[in-house]
Amino acid sequence: MYFPVAFGLFFWLQATAALLNGRKPVYQLRREAEQRNAARTLAKRDVNPESLYPAYNISVPVDFFHNETRYEPHSNDTFNLRYWFDASHYKQGGPVFVLLGGETDGADRLPFLQKGIVAQVTQATGGLGVILEHRYYGTSFPVHDLSVENMRFLSTEQALAEIDYFARNVEFEGIDHDMTAPRTPWIVYGGSYAGAQAAFLRVVYPETFFGAISSSGVTKAIYDYWEYFEPIRQFAPPDCVKGTQLVVDVVDKILMGNNTDKIAELKAAFGLGRVSNNKDFVNVLTNGIYGWQSTNWDPDTNWPGFFEYCTNMTTTLLDDSYQSLRPTVQDLLLTAGYKNDTGLENIMLNAIGYFGVNFVSVCKSEDQNECFTLNNATYYQQDDISQYAWRSWDYQVCTEWGYIQTGNTPPDIMPLVSRLLDIPYLTAFCVDAFNISTPSDVSKVNKYGAFDIEYPRLAIIGGNADPWRPATPLADAAKKRTSTTEKPVLEIAHGVHHWEENGIFPNQTTPILPPYQIVYAQEFVKNFVVEWLKDWGSEHYEL
Repeated sequence: MYFPVAFGLFFWLQATAALLNGRKPVYQLRREAEQRNAARTLAKRDVNPESLYPAYNISVPVDFFHNETRYEPHSNDTFNLRYWFDASHYKQGGPVFVLLGGETDGADRLPFLQKGIVAQVTQATGGLGVILEHRYYGTSFPVHDLSVENMRFLSTEQALAEIDYFARNVEFEGIDHDMTAPRTPWIVYGGSYAGAQAAFLRVVYPETFFGAISSSGVTKAIYDYWEYFEPIRQFAPPDCVKGTQLVVDVVDKILMGNNTDKIAELKAAFGLGRVSNNKDFVNVLTNGIYGWQSTNWDPDTNWPGFFEYCTNMTTTLLDDSYQSLRPTVQDLLLTAGYKNDTGLENIMLNAIGYFGVNFVSVCKSEDQNECFTLNNATYYQQDDISQYAWRSWDYQVCTEWGYIQTGNTPPDIMPLVSRLLDIPYLTAFCVDAFNISTPSDVSKVNKYGAFDIEYPRLAIIGGNADPWRPATPLADAAKKRTSTTEKPVLEIAHGVHHWEENGIFPNQTTPILPPYQIVYAQEFVKNFVVEWLKDWGSEHYEL
C-alpha cells in the first residue's frame, strides 16, 4: 500500500518552518491559507501558550534610515511591534534572553518560551525570556497593505534596527526597574533566518547585545542555492536518496531528450498528462524529498511524512494494482538508458503511486495546469495584509536573500531534484509579485560577515545534516572554527534545522528523548551563557 502524507498538515508545517523550502504551486498556497486557522484550532486542544503569555506591543519607528534613498518616500510614522515575555524564572539582576520570531507569526515561537531553549536558559540564569515578532509578520505591520511601494521598509537593516530600538526602549509590565540595554545584559537567540539576525546584531549593535546565539544561522546569502540538497544527499537514508536520484535521472533524461511521445508517456504514467509545462511537472516531484527539513527529534514538531515518503522509495512493489504500468515503466527506463531491472522498475512504480495518492489525486480541477502551475500573476498580485504568509518572505527573497533552490547540481553529482528547475522558472514570482527581474542583492546581507562573521560572545550552532548548513558559518566552504567559551561553536551530529531550540516538559522525557546530542547541545548553551554573564561583572549580576 502507499502511505499518505497528511497533505494539509504537511503544508502547514512547511508554512511555519523557518525559511521556505521550495516553491509551491499556487493552489497549494491557497490551500495553506484555508487550513492555517484549522491547524491552529487543532493545536489548541492542549494548553495553548498564547493563553499563558499575553501579547504586548511597543511603538517603534517605521523608518530608521532617512538618509537612504531606497526607502523614499521616507516615513516619520510609528507602528506596534508585538512581543511576549515570561518572568517566572526572573531574579533581579538577571539577563534578558530574547528569541527572535523571524519570518512567521511570532506566536508560533511561544513553545520555546514555555518549554524550549528560552525556558531552559532563563531558568539556569534567573533571566527574563522574550519572544519578539518581526516587522511585516503576524500582527506587526508598519503599513496598511503589502503593495510593492509599501514593502520598501522590509529589509535586513530596518529589521535589525528595530530590534536594537526594542532592547533600548521596552518596559516589561510588572517589572519595576530598568531592563533596557545596555543597563541589563541582553542575549539574543535566533534560528535559521533569525539566527542570521542574531549574529548580525552582535556585530552591528555590540553595545546593545551582550551576547548572541546563532542557531542554523544563514549568515551567507546565496542567490542560486543548489547546495540546499547536499546535506540531504549526504545524510538522509541512503536507499531513499538513491531512489529519488533514480526517478529524477529517468525523468530528466526523457524530458531533455525532446521526444514528445516519450514525454507524453512519462507524464501520463505519473497521472500528470495534462500538465503542459515540463517544469511544473518536475516541480511536483520535489514533494517528498523536501520534507527532510521538517524532521525533528521532538515528536510534537517532527513531520513524519518524510520517512513515509522514503518508505515508498523501495525496490519492493507496494501495490500490485500498479503492475499494469510495468511495461510503460520498462519502456521509460530503457529510453533513459537503464537496463531491465525489477528493483528499479518497482522504485518507479512506487513513486508513481506515491505522487498519485498524495498530490495528483488532490487536484479536484479538470485543468491540471491550474492546479500545478508554479506561477500565476493574478494570484501573486494580491497585496492585502492577509497575504503576508507568503508575500513578506518572498519579498525578502527577491530583494536581498536569494536562496533559489535550483537543480543546478554539478555534473558529477546525481541530483535530488530535476535540473530543469532553473533560476528563470523559480524566480518568475519575483516579477509577478513585485516587478523585480534582477537577481537578489545579496551584498546587502553578506556585508555583515557572511561565512566569516565572528565576534566575542557570538555562538555558532547548527546540525551537520541541515540543508541550510551550506549557508551558515559551518558550511564546508567556510573556515574551520575552534570552539571556545568566548566564541562557542557546536555542530550537532545528525541534527537538522536548529534542533536544540525545541524542548519537552520534564514528565515527557524518556531514555531516548531528548536524544543525547540535544541534551548535550542544550547544556552547552546554558553553560556558556552562564560563563558569559560572569563577564558582566559581579556588581551587576549574581547567579
